[in-house]
Amino acid sequence: MTDLTTPARAEGQDGHLQNGHLSSKRPAISFEFFPPKTEEMERNLWETINRLAPLDPKFVSVTYGAGGSTRERTHSTITRILKETALLPAAHLTCVGASRGEIDEIVDRYHEVGVRHIVGLRGDPAGGIGTPYSSHPDGYQSSADLVAGIKKRHGDIEVSVSAYPEKHPEARDFDADIDTLKAKVDAGATRAITQVFFDNDLYFRYLDRVRARGIDIPIVPGIMPMHNFKQARNFVTRAGTSVPDWLAEKFDGLDDDAETRKLVAATVAAGQVQKLAKRGVDTFHFYTMNRADLVFAISHLLGIRAKSAQKAA
Repeated sequence: MTDLTTPARAEGQDGHLQNGHLSSKRPAISFEFFPPKTEEMERNLWETINRLAPLDPKFVSVTYGAGGSTRERTHSTITRILKETALLPAAHLTCVGASRGEIDEIVDRYHEVGVRHIVGLRGDPAGGIGTPYSSHPDGYQSSADLVAGIKKRHGDIEVSVSAYPEKHPEARDFDADIDTLKAKVDAGATRAITQVFFDNDLYFRYLDRVRARGIDIPIVPGIMPMHNFKQARNFVTRAGTSVPDWLAEKFDGLDDDAETRKLVAATVAAGQVQKLAKRGVDTFHFYTMNRADLVFAISHLLGIRAKSAQKAA
């Protein structure tokens, strides 16, 4: 999700220090998947879901392509998760390229099949990241507008939104970016998930800014293991995430060595989440890229052990 989400500081439930002491409870985790395009990708996704489901995530989200390009595939994936697993799915939804009526119909369809959690995002410009954004003339004009529309239509749907430790690429400055987050919270959002970041200090500085503005919802760190460093770097930098030199150096010379890349990626991501956990963060959202191996290993290092999360066949 390039329109992405992060926990809080003074309360144990939102992921930081509790009375000056670190919480020893099991970290809460959630996973993001994207809808498959082919039968092979479908099989891979369900192998990933079956592998990760026993880790008992708080929820799993399914992305929604630019301009609603994956609308039906997102819906079918969400519906299958509801029917075949005990997982709680969160459906991504964007404002791009659709009227209010179309979006409202999608929200109603999700509610009808049992979805009670939506990740509400403005979405990327129809022309791609870096091109000017233009809202649909008859559509929701902003992510805050979308959140308000969802809550007005179905008050029992929880809405998560995005947050940006390095600010949204289109925001004038940090104050303007946090104004946008505040508007989403005022509209009814109850959780924010951050864009990917690799420097934990960026997260904590952002959290200080958010809390100083009186925003007290959980700000959940978005973590992405770098399965393919070059591809991942190109993707995240286009979305406004900086990639430190020290991180690039760790993957230097590994272009043709997938196995070592995997070990390095797991080590880097595990180190990041363990350092966050030591500073009191107890909630994490993993961008899985529809792969289970690294996320499963990292969760294990956080002390998370498999439970039976699947419904009986």
